[in-house]
This record gives sequence, structure tokens and C-alpha cells, in this order.
Amino acid sequence: MAFWANAQVQNSYYLPQNVTYDAKIPTPQQYLGFQVGDWHIQHDALVGYMKKIAELSDRVEITEYARTHENRSCLLLTISSPKNLSNIEQIKSEHHRLVEPDKSGNLNTAKMPIVVWMGYSVHGNEASGTNASMLAVYYLAAAQGAGIDSLLDEAVILVDPRINPDGGERFSSWVNANKSMSLVSDPNNRELNEPWPGGRFNHYWFDLNRDWLYTQHPESKGRIQKYHEWKPNILTDHHEMGTNSSFFFQPGIPARTHPLTPRKNIDLTEKIGLFHAAALDKIGSLYFTKEGYDDFYYGKGSTFPDVQGCIGILFEQASSRGHLQDSQNGPLSFAFTVRNQVTSTLSTLKAAQNMRKELLDYQRSFYQEKSTATTKSYVFGGGNDRVKVWEMINILKQHEIDVFQLSKDENLDGKTFQKNNSYVVPLSQPQYRLIQGIFEKRTTFEDSLFYDISAWSMPLCFNVPYSEVKTALVLGDKLTKNDFPKGKVFGKSSYGYVFESDSYFSARAIYELEKKGYRLKVATEPFVGVVEGGTRNFDYGTIQITAGANPQANFENLATLLQTLAERDGLEVYGIQTGLTPMGIDLGSANFSPMRQPKILMLSGAGVEATDAGEIWHLLDTRVNVPLTTADMAQANRIGLDKYNTIILSSGDYTNLQEEKIKSWVRAGGVLITLGDAVEWASAKGLTPLKTKAIPADSAMSRPYVLADKYRGAQQIGGAIFQVKIDATHPLFYGYKEPTLSVFKDKNSFYEKVKDPYNVPAIYTSDPLVSGYISTKNQKLLKNSPAVVATAYGGGKVIALVDNPNFRAFWYGTNKLFLNAIFFGSNILSNPRGGGED
Repeated sequence: MAFWANAQVQNSYYLPQNVTYDAKIPTPQQYLGFQVGDWHIQHDALVGYMKKIAELSDRVEITEYARTHENRSCLLLTISSPKNLSNIEQIKSEHHRLVEPDKSGNLNTAKMPIVVWMGYSVHGNEASGTNASMLAVYYLAAAQGAGIDSLLDEAVILVDPRINPDGGERFSSWVNANKSMSLVSDPNNRELNEPWPGGRFNHYWFDLNRDWLYTQHPESKGRIQKYHEWKPNILTDHHEMGTNSSFFFQPGIPARTHPLTPRKNIDLTEKIGLFHAAALDKIGSLYFTKEGYDDFYYGKGSTFPDVQGCIGILFEQASSRGHLQDSQNGPLSFAFTVRNQVTSTLSTLKAAQNMRKELLDYQRSFYQEKSTATTKSYVFGGGNDRVKVWEMINILKQHEIDVFQLSKDENLDGKTFQKNNSYVVPLSQPQYRLIQGIFEKRTTFEDSLFYDISAWSMPLCFNVPYSEVKTALVLGDKLTKNDFPKGKVFGKSSYGYVFESDSYFSARAIYELEKKGYRLKVATEPFVGVVEGGTRNFDYGTIQITAGANPQANFENLATLLQTLAERDGLEVYGIQTGLTPMGIDLGSANFSPMRQPKILMLSGAGVEATDAGEIWHLLDTRVNVPLTTADMAQANRIGLDKYNTIILSSGDYTNLQEEKIKSWVRAGGVLITLGDAVEWASAKGLTPLKTKAIPADSAMSRPYVLADKYRGAQQIGGAIFQVKIDATHPLFYGYKEPTLSVFKDKNSFYEKVKDPYNVPAIYTSDPLVSGYISTKNQKLLKNSPAVVATAYGGGKVIALVDNPNFRAFWYGTNKLFLNAIFFGSNILSNPRGGGED
């Protein structure tokens, strides 16, 4: 195995030498001033090189498909023969007809080019992919001869050279800044140990390789738009893994392939794999396949294509995590990792050319098949939050899924769906497999181990009513647009205004009002209000803004501001004509509890799970417009906490956090919100009455050694959906109307019953699994156990959220729970039964 450690690597190390190269196309070394592998490419230099290639080569076109959160370019290069590029829009249109079964039958695939998408380094610190992309593009633009001409005539190659520019820049800056001229390969070296949160994630610390399906980030939205424009036949996803490994290519473990993916997909992946094996054998690289990785979660880059007639291929290269690192296989150089990625890029293209017609025919037949499922359509909508329904439709339409209005009101599964606010997605359309993958609930599996999550049903994630319909429905009009559901102000008032906290964006409106100096109160009891034209029922959690509680100057401008907020945030705001109500609490009642503007500190840095913390940052920053102070644990131990009234401990290890400092702050009136592993810390420190359950030991006397990992893995909750019973009268569940709620769980955290029932507004049901995998033993531990606990501690509150309500930014249904903890946490009574102590 040739691990090259010499910094002066030549192009011959990476690229075929049995061809000549066009001298007018600069090599990466000529453009950058250094050879690939000597340094890690910075993003501006990468963009510059790709633009230069597109400028000089008639084989390459370039477009920017998105801007990252940090305003960096996401690029897609289209590479083919000059003849094809001159006719590229027609080629694209004809290729798209392969996925349109009513148009694909008369296509002559023998004369169509294959479309290959090559994506590099979605994880920014897995840098060999991005650096390899420059060499691949150079080869495709500069190589001469009959071989390359034939390839470019028969293929359209789409290159995404750096899927995650923000994370890639973070990582490359670190390793370049800490590189020694005499390379240091010691794994303990600073260069090889990047600081928290690392370059894997994007700006908000998200794993973009989990965002292909629900597309919550600009990088993903732009990429998926291009994906659906082209509908590639092969998509490669170039990654890195542990330094002591070798090189992996798919297929993964066959038993862990999603059942909606056809067996033919696995067979074609295997056949493509023969080309990778031959190429890697030729350069003497070690590799493996059918181990470790799977194709189950459709939100990953290499699995997302599999449910759309495309062959997704994951490559995993052992990582040097810098420029040179010792491994069990010897010194591993950055240049060597790049070479393997280049090699697998070229082997993919060779496979694509050799299997061109077979892969085009497979895609056509994939979409010509019709659904045989007993479910004929999915109906969703209604509920009390139009915003979540709107976002569901956005995602579905982005994936070329047809959504229709109901033709009439329907009663399904005991739920009423009204035609004016409910929708139907029939399976009688080309994307039926993807639709099933988005909506289905699944609780039986061939394998009990999962590389990623085992459940992601969209209506459960969004907490939107839905039904699986077994008979054909008469469809209404097809949605051609999806306007945001603007709200409005109903009636003017000189007394006050109210709105229920039902809308997903109600927290954003609340904070805007608080920021502008308005005093708000929240109803802790329901009431009937007198509004223009009659009366209206208002529920727990209704927000009140009255003239009596606010300066006259502010109140005079309120109606205009509320109209703006209602339209922006989907609110229904009502002018109240009198403080006297026909039923329930009056507007001057003490049961309208004063709210306080949240001033939030979240702990971050080493020990904290970056993705969990990032989800909170992203939610507050991009959706609620709430400023969030983040501080590392060591910093939090030093600074004064008095300026904050809310502290968030997302999942992580808080061993080094000063216990007494936090306790004193809570006693003085602070609201401490703990999530995931942080709940265990709060429990151990006596801040919450929650106590962890003892997990029974394995009772078997002996088990086969070789099955240890499988058995232990089967006892992990890798990510499934469960049902909890909720108390909608509790401030943490204001805005929720149903008695149960679906929640996401990805940790083995189980807690004993809490003595005081008033402090437990959410409890797992007696049969909690809704979708996904959980072992029988864990199901027993989970049922009827607390999911949310909120208790007083001195003058403050401690809120324990056992699970993550903000998972991957697409759990819209439980975001409200978390936001309620922030906005209504201080309104929780110290003890509903009177009295209390910490």
C-alpha cells in the first residue's frame, strides 16, 4: 500500500498519463502555486480555479446554485462535450422525460448521454473529496484523445466541488494554520485535532448530509433544485472516515437497505463496484464493501437518490485529518487520500460509460412502475397552525411531488379534513416511492441496527393531522403555488388586542412586541372575549396587549404593528371591545400572567453536542429573531449570570460546569432549560426530581463473541418516533390542542415516575412506539415514563426536556414546546398546590 508522504507530488501521482493534456488549461498547481495535497484548499481559491477552468474550456459551464449562511458560493459545474453543451437545455429536458412515465416510452436511450452527479465533502473536515475535485475537473477539461472525447460525448457530468463551504473553510484554515514545514504525523499534534465544533458542520453546526430530504438550509435547497432539474443516473458522495481504516465503496450492508429501494438498485451498485475494485487494485489501495454503512435513511446524500431511480454511491476514505498522520497502516498522507478519491471518481465515470444504457433504462423503468401499496393517498392539513402545513407543502413541491386540494370535506380516521385547508397527495404519480418514504410509519425491520435514524414521517415531525387513505379520492385542483398563510387583525380596539399562540411564528411576534417595549400577558385560563361583531373563544396561552398595561404612545401605534406581524407570522389578532368577558376570566384577572422578555445564554464549546446546540441557535436566530448569547463552559464559569433570565443546557457533558453558581442563579429567579444528556446532569445535581431508571443487565450466561456489536447496537435507540400524553393546560404546551403528541427520541434515557403529577406535563404512553425501531427491553423502560418535567427551584424554574424537540430543524411539531419553555417558563406556577421549596 503506497502511502505517499513527499510534499512535491506530481500530477502523474493522481491522473492517467496515457493521455495528453491541453496546455491552455492550467493545472491546479499552476493556478494555486502549490500542488494538491501540499495544502488544504481555501474556498475562494477553489472558486477561482473552477471559474478559470470554465472560462478557458469549452467543455465546462459553471453556475452558483446557492449562497451559504456565511455568504459563500455553492457551485455546480456542468461538464460534457462542446456539442452537448451547445444543446444542454434540450438534453436536460429530454433526460427529465425519463422520470415522466407518460413521456418516457418513446425515448431512445441508446442515443442519450448518461448524467453523473459527483458531490464532494459535505462534511467540511473530510477534505480529500474537495481537493480531489480540482484534479477531476482538470482531467475532464484538459485531457485529450479518443477516450475522453467518447466519455464527454456519452455523459453529462455535474460536479459539486464543495457541498459545505462554511465547514470546509473552517477546517482548512485550522489545518493550514497549524501545519509544520517538517510534517508532524503524531496523532496528538495540534494540527490533527481541530477545536469544537470542528469543520464537519455548516455555519449553524448542522450535518448537511442529513438535510437532503427536508432541506432546511440554503445549501440543501439550492442543491436539491439542481438535482431535480437533472435527475442524475449516478450520484457519488465522497466522505472520509477514521484514520485507521482504508477505503469503502457501496453497496453497504444489504439487509439494512430501505425496503422501498428496489433490489435492482443494489445489483447495479455492486456492478459499478467492480470498476472501483479494479481501479483501486491497480494503484494498490486497500478497500472494503458491504460493511459498516447502510442505505436506510432517505435524508442522506448517498441514499436520497436510491428512491428516485438513481444509484447513490458512498465513498469513505480513511482520513489524514491534516497533512500527514500515523495510522495502523503506516503514515497516511493527505495526498494519498486525495488520490483514492480521484481514482474512485474516474472509476465511476468508466462505469457510467460502460453501463450507460442499462442505467438509463433502469431509471425509466423505475418511474414506469406503479404503486402496489394498499394506501392510495395521504391527506393532511387542518389543525390550528397553517404555517406548518405551508412548510410541508413547500418541501413536497420541491421534490416534484404533486399536491392537490380536497374536492370536498372528508371524515377520515375520526378526523375531519376541510377542503379549504386540507390537501391530498396521491400515490398515483411518478414520485410515489419518495412519497411513501416521507409519509409512512414503519415498525418492523429486517435488521435492528441503523447507521442513522429509523423514522422521519413528515406529518408526525410537523404535528399536522393526516390520514392514510385506502380508497381513491376525487381530487380537487392541483396546487400550482403555495402562498404564505398571512394572518390579519380582526377589528380595531381602544381597549386591547389578543391572539392565540397557535401559529408556528407566534413566538417571533411575541419577541418583536417585547423588544419594542410592549407589556404582554398570557392567559392561564380560557375565556370568551367580546370582539367586533360578537364573541370568540380563546384558549390557554392567549397573548394579551392592553392599553391599561402600556403607555398611550405605544398603544396608538399598536394596530399598525399588529397588522404587520399578523401578515408576517400567520397570526389571527382580535381587537377586544371590553375587559369584561361573558365567560371565563376577565382581562384584568390575575390569571393573565405577566410575561418577561427572554434574555438567553446557551452553553457551547467542548463537551456540548454541537448539532443539538446548533439546532437551538438556528431556530432562535433564523426563525424567531431572538438574539442568543453562546458561551463556552469555562467562560460561563467566569462571567456574571445576572444579565440573563434564561440559560439553556443542550445535550452534552457538564461535568466542568460550576454547580453552585447555576443553583444560585436559578434560586434568584432564572429559568434553566435542560435537554437530553443535560437532564442527567440536572438530575445528579438535585435540580430536578427526575431520577434515571436502572437498566437491567443482560441475563444471558453467554453469547457468541462475534455478535457482541450487533446485540449491543440493537439495544440503542438510534432515532425513532414515540407518542406522549400532554397536558394542554400547562404553559409548556400552550398552543397544542390534541391530547397526544409525537416526539423524536435518539438516546437511551429513561426516568422514574415523578411523585408530583402537576410537574409532569408530558408522559410516554403505555404503547409509545409510533414509527421506527426500539428493542422490547427499552420499550418496557420507556412506557409511562416522564418525557417533560417542570419544577420550581427556589425562585426559579428548572425545565427538563428528556428528548430533543429541535432535531435537525425539521421537527416543527415540537419546536413550539421548546419555544414555550423560553417564553412561558417563568409563568409556570412555583407549586400548583401551594407552598414549595427547592
